[in-house]
Amino acid sequence: MTRDTKGPQILISDRETGLPYSKGLMASQVMVTGLSPVRAYQVAEAIEDRLLDQGHPSVTSEELDRLALEVLEDLAGDRYAKNFVRWQEVEALDIPLVVLMGGTTGVGKSTIATQLAARLGIVRVVASDAVREVMRAMFSRELMPSLHASSFEAGAALREPPGRDAAIVGFREQTAAVAVGLQALIDRAALEGTSIVLEGAHVVPGFIDLSDWEDRILAVPVVITVEDEDMHRSHFVARWVDQEGRPASRYLAGFENIRRIQRYIKSQALSHGVHVVPNYDFDRSLAAVIDLVLEKATERAAQEHPAVVGGMPVREGGRG
Repeated sequence: MTRDTKGPQILISDRETGLPYSKGLMASQVMVTGLSPVRAYQVAEAIEDRLLDQGHPSVTSEELDRLALEVLEDLAGDRYAKNFVRWQEVEALDIPLVVLMGGTTGVGKSTIATQLAARLGIVRVVASDAVREVMRAMFSRELMPSLHASSFEAGAALREPPGRDAAIVGFREQTAAVAVGLQALIDRAALEGTSIVLEGAHVVPGFIDLSDWEDRILAVPVVITVEDEDMHRSHFVARWVDQEGRPASRYLAGFENIRRIQRYIKSQALSHGVHVVPNYDFDRSLAAVIDLVLEKATERAAQEHPAVVGGMPVREGGRG
């Protein structure tokens, strides 16, 4: 049970001007583990209760981190405690995190990307469609017709019908153009040292060469899919209900192309070693992406700061 908010404050002694412990800030840090905002705040409240029980007027950052780890193990289990340790290691990297989240239309990648950014404290989320809109303003329909159609309708905008799958040929042409803008955003993130989440149908493995930035960013590519056709189709009906001006009929009419593009993106992911997350359940999909980000970040931390990794061991016997 939480105590009176007007009770004594615990100062964090090694932070500037002795800042007091904040449940809100701690909850934000704990959300990185994959816990929901509500559960993260409950953990932050439990940490405050234990600090008050100890009766000390101040605590160091290291002591606070160890207490947070204990509370996470007790209330949430090993998985979340280990993710908390991983994130401490990640913060030592001092390079921006760039998450590249691809997937065909209607798989839920925008929602996952937004929540991922909130959990990881990333303030920049850019959709590839926004990049396409900017490029549309720069290049006329006559010059680049594929930019002026939706990803699943780009095949119809081709000047000459291709000898093979028009939907994929048009999508590839559009993706190659948008990739130029996405690469500029990555370059900017590397230059400024600012983390970013790039999401959209045009974030396709194989179209963005990350080798130029491999020493300056931590890139985590991932592809989101919906394997069940009926579930995927239902997303467009829900979108029609939730968002005026985006009738489901247009998406349903192009549904076969949307599915065809998913198969293409998935094949690109598999051939380039990019992780694929099937989105059957939002919370599980988000947790899977968070786990992937922390796994990649921990691998990078182990390469750059081997002495730091594993510095805060997780106790045995925690609940999973």
